[in-house]
Amino acid sequence: MKKKVVYICSQCGNESPKWLGRCFECGAWNSYEERVIDKKSNSQVKDKKAGKISPIELSKIDTDKSQRIVTDIHEFNRVLGGGIVKDSVTILTARPGAGKSTLLLQISENVANKGYRVLYASGEESETQIKNRANRILDIIPKNIWILSDVSMDNVLEAVDSIDPDLVIIDSIQTFKLDEFNSRAGSPIQTIECANALVDMAKNKNRPRAVIMVGHMTKANEMAGLRTLEHLVDTVIYLEGESDEELRTLMATKNRFGPTGEIGLFSMEEKGMIAIDNPSEFFVTNRDYKEIVPGSALSVIREGSRLIIVEVESLVSRSFTPYPARIGDCLRKDQLGTLISILEQRGRINLFDKNVVIKTTGGLRLSEPSVNLAIIMSIASSVKDQGIPNDVVFIADVGLTGELKPVPSLEARIRELDRMGYRKVYIHKDGIKHDMDLDNLEIIRLNTLQQVIDHVFKG
Repeated sequence: MKKKVVYICSQCGNESPKWLGRCFECGAWNSYEERVIDKKSNSQVKDKKAGKISPIELSKIDTDKSQRIVTDIHEFNRVLGGGIVKDSVTILTARPGAGKSTLLLQISENVANKGYRVLYASGEESETQIKNRANRILDIIPKNIWILSDVSMDNVLEAVDSIDPDLVIIDSIQTFKLDEFNSRAGSPIQTIECANALVDMAKNKNRPRAVIMVGHMTKANEMAGLRTLEHLVDTVIYLEGESDEELRTLMATKNRFGPTGEIGLFSMEEKGMIAIDNPSEFFVTNRDYKEIVPGSALSVIREGSRLIIVEVESLVSRSFTPYPARIGDCLRKDQLGTLISILEQRGRINLFDKNVVIKTTGGLRLSEPSVNLAIIMSIASSVKDQGIPNDVVFIADVGLTGELKPVPSLEARIRELDRMGYRKVYIHKDGIKHDMDLDNLEIIRLNTLQQVIDHVFKG
């Protein structure tokens, strides 16, 4: 067997026949590493050609082979499009302390209880650490879960052959390495090649397996490593949430087996990640209808396929500095500044000497324009020190002219409010062209922000 020496950049994977001081592809210095490649003999090439795969007519492909493993964690199923596809590769990434390992251990328990075999390979934690977490968050540890604490992907593949698991969990892909490559664990070469090995193992037609691997996150809140890693896998999901907050949001940014943009909501508690089955109750303060608090306004946002009623809270106070504070962790600072300017100019409410603080109940981030009217009305309520009734909701965007703008899926949002028992909703006058048959809800159609302020606060 002939051998060939090549040099590969450890930063971007670029290949060169000779060593170079600087990579022409990514610009990194002293990044080339020597690698010995075994060139296959002619007999090996012939054997490979003899076992080549022939194309199949699309209409004759049996899709029953891609069945899903449906867990009892409904929020997780929702994000993946209905469950774990048996021959899929998923990558999960999040900040340190967000709860990745906790969620994966709960998924392992759920899958094992359904009779499937699970191999949990960790390059970051020992068997004892994993067992201690399992004792804390799991009531009963199933027998179908195997733990492997190692950084060798070769040992992981051997364990797969011996245990024959249905689900393989890798925590995390950046800590593993193949003996075939000389570079360190976490380098682009090792990460991509380890991922390739897992993809080949998962897509085996004779024995398909599901793979979930953890990916590290950078300081810029992006998945670490090359974009090639995201192209290799079938699904990319992000777990968002600060370690000191209760709310965790699971979101799919890529999904070959379901819609992207779908989110799952969890609450981080002592017993692990608890699914939030009724998010509207989590994101709205439980008050009596007669208890009216200034600075609170409600809206409806759409996250994936679900509609969520959210509460926006505002606090407006006098500023003793030339530059009043504008604080809003739930939305971008420039978006908050724009809405405050609209309220000042079009709503005739002066805020030049006022601090404005915005937050949402439950800590949910606001990105949809449908909530802009509610944000402005919560600020106006705080300034006027007049509360808005708890059964009143605002669904509209607000333009720079002060005019209300229609939003998508408005009819579905209104029907959800009617089902939940709310009494009034403010929308753009042409948001819905026809009358709706509603049991509880009164639709108030207005054209401008000033009209809404006058109507809510009675002039």
